[in-house]
Amino acid sequence: MRDVLAVILGGGVGSRLFPLTHLRSKPAVPIGGKYRLIDIPISNCLHADIRRIFVLTQFNSASLNRHVGQSYRLDTFSHGFVEILAAEQTPDNANWYQGTADAVRQAARHLVRFDAQYYLILAGDHLYRMDYCALIDEHIESRADITIAAQPVDIDDASAMGIFRFDRSGQISAFEEKPDRARLDAIGRSIPPGANLSGHTDSKPFVASMGVYVFSREVLLEILNQDQSKDFGREVIPAALGRHNVKAYLFRGYWADVGTVRSFYDANVMLTQPGAPFQFYDADRPIYTHPRFLPGARLTDCTVRDTIIAEGCTIERATIAQSVVGIRASIKAGCTIRRSVLLGADYYAADGVAPAIPGPSLGIGRDVVLDRVIVDKNARIGDGVRLTNEQGLDHADGDGYYIRDGIVVVPKDATVQAGTVV
Repeated sequence: MRDVLAVILGGGVGSRLFPLTHLRSKPAVPIGGKYRLIDIPISNCLHADIRRIFVLTQFNSASLNRHVGQSYRLDTFSHGFVEILAAEQTPDNANWYQGTADAVRQAARHLVRFDAQYYLILAGDHLYRMDYCALIDEHIESRADITIAAQPVDIDDASAMGIFRFDRSGQISAFEEKPDRARLDAIGRSIPPGANLSGHTDSKPFVASMGVYVFSREVLLEILNQDQSKDFGREVIPAALGRHNVKAYLFRGYWADVGTVRSFYDANVMLTQPGAPFQFYDADRPIYTHPRFLPGARLTDCTVRDTIIAEGCTIERATIAQSVVGIRASIKAGCTIRRSVLLGADYYAADGVAPAIPGPSLGIGRDVVLDRVIVDKNARIGDGVRLTNEQGLDHADGDGYYIRDGIVVVPKDATVQAGTVV
């Protein structure tokens, strides 16, 4: 894969994932107890021996930049790198990134300095494990100008994704970005019954883009130079169908866009299930992250079922089920935690990293009940708190918490005072 240059898009404001993106970009959001979303595309690249990787950042990028810089230091004697390209003003352009294609356009002056025949464009906020070698090999063998990784989806997911339409031979005839429900009903299905496209079923009648693109070098540079399209899905791909050879690569593994609170929550809880369709550990293709020197988790007289507990945790006489407990989490005695996602902490309370704060101590206090809750890093939840969304609210803002998609979210560094009941 020496002819391939990877470009990972750091994402925009990420408002659908608020408040988890209030202080960080989407790819920097922790997942699975000890990882961050950016670890997935970078790890997939490294397993494919793609060693030249740029990460394009702009919004709330400090923690993402720090994580990438600390985690991915490649061999000094190789030509490989994982490098941050932050949005920058130049004599030719004083604007911030206006979309996915515009981000790559503004970064192109750095990309063209490298000898690469193919550009692999990736999103930084998806959960999947893919062999990019197979994707790129198919791009080369089919003599495609653009290859788009795709996956069959049901109608509920289709309205949030870019949808392909095919002719009877299986060739792409149209592409529509995020069609509404009425338009999907009008389309009926994105491929006719006679077409042969493995993986397409009646329960998943649409084929959607995964936001993973392979461009041949000359084609991408031509597209970026000829027009000012800002977004790959909405503008570049539909316009390219009549001018270039665009192919779909059907991916048959697990894939999730975790760009909303609901999808983020579901993806984490899925990890706790026996036989989960995605696991961070794989003997041949593990997901990498920042190496830490933390002790093993210490549990005292606990009942734990179907739960992931990361290193460095201290848990006393608690009952935990179907939950993810992140690094350095502190859980006091008498707690009941069900179907919840705790992102952990950046430091121990005794480390003195943060100034002393009146009220609850760092972590989860005594006799706390959490059910369908996301607790972001460094949060402080006082004794006797009950966060169970007893009223079944879908959307609300409270003192030290938010409710989004029916899930209670405690933001990073927030405090929920003792005795609070939600």
